[in-house]
Amino acid sequence: MNVRRSAATLAVSAALCAAAAPAALAAPSPSPSPVVIPSGLYGTADPTYDGVFRQSLAFVAQDTVGVTPAPQAVDWLTGQQCANGAFAAFRPDPAKACDASAAPDSNATAAAVQALAALGGHEAQVKKAVDWLKSVQNDDGGWSYNPGGGAMDFGTDANSTGIVAGALAVAGEKPAETKSKTGKTPYDALRGFQLACAEEGISKETDLGAFASQDKATKLIANADATAAAVLGVLGKGMVIAPPAADRPVGPNPVACAAGGASDPAQAVAGGAGYLSRTMAASGDHLMSAMPGATDQPDFGNTADAVVALAAAGHQQAAAKPLAWLQQNAAAWAKTAGPAAYAQLVLAAHAGGTDPRAFGGTDLVAALNGQGPAPAAAPTRATGAMPPKDEKDGEDGSGSGLWWTIGAGAAAGVGIGILLSGRRKKQQP
Repeated sequence: MNVRRSAATLAVSAALCAAAAPAALAAPSPSPSPVVIPSGLYGTADPTYDGVFRQSLAFVAQDTVGVTPAPQAVDWLTGQQCANGAFAAFRPDPAKACDASAAPDSNATAAAVQALAALGGHEAQVKKAVDWLKSVQNDDGGWSYNPGGGAMDFGTDANSTGIVAGALAVAGEKPAETKSKTGKTPYDALRGFQLACAEEGISKETDLGAFASQDKATKLIANADATAAAVLGVLGKGMVIAPPAADRPVGPNPVACAAGGASDPAQAVAGGAGYLSRTMAASGDHLMSAMPGATDQPDFGNTADAVVALAAAGHQQAAAKPLAWLQQNAAAWAKTAGPAAYAQLVLAAHAGGTDPRAFGGTDLVAALNGQGPAPAAAPTRATGAMPPKDEKDGEDGSGSGLWWTIGAGAAAGVGIGILLSGRRKKQQP
């Protein structure tokens, strides 16, 4: 999941609200007060839209390489939790109760769950957060970015549903048994976002298998970020993916469908992975930005997310080429983008079986550690480095395993063995 999506969406929403305000009520805006960066927070950029998310990504990435963050950094994250268990994007004053100025955020909460579960010793906080996530599941089985946010709750989106499903699995829950009041599961929601069926009038055959973030009227628009998140969600996997034990080539896109999306999870995963692989190959082994005014620029963060999704689906070779591209090109981006970017690259390197301490000439671990308080434990090769930590409970290193059972025959038949976008009916291409 690309953290920039959160900030961009909220910024656009704020702009729309401002544009809609009656002119008679407009008043000169005071100069904004500079945001004070808390001492325990990673990064130096304004944390208003991504403080909890970037801190959580940093912790998850550090955990994969055996680094323990400083106590003050952990205390900052736990101190961000609201009384009801949710996390907002950022609470400048944790002593104040969460309110409209610090709205609960499903993505931040899901990321914090994965971070605190990885660190261990925070069972109470994880349980409260999971309970909150379950309490705001939508009737269609999915999650929105700002649950209960009134006019700012735009309904279920694939990105939020994917990261929440992964968080539930990491926390020991069973996403397949996490049902809404109407009996719908996260997969029920995700399959409705997939451009899975040729007979549905999809304009570009190359988009087959992709997921949209949300629907725009009756049309789904392929979205690479949403596709990467949805693949992990369908697989029931969190952010940390161990390298595949063996390669499973990307097969042809499955077109056998049922109403509302691919007819089974194996097809959903194969379709999403195929779309990501084809799209990156067509643009030089990376994704291109879909941000307005930046469509001719590479998207490093989403490329890293796509590497993780392909590895999760067992496609080692398909993940290798974009990972190599990141090694050659992503250092300058990460240096500018900060802790979440370094964390995304660490997680991509881990999923691709590449040493994050020697990533195209950059020590991603040292760079990430330097974004916050000095870690409590930061092993290096010179001192007998701890090996990267893999997930503990899955024969394939998946962490939770596939939470919708896929038969071996079905998997073989579709060529698979195994972190806002526009909102519902308002999606931006």
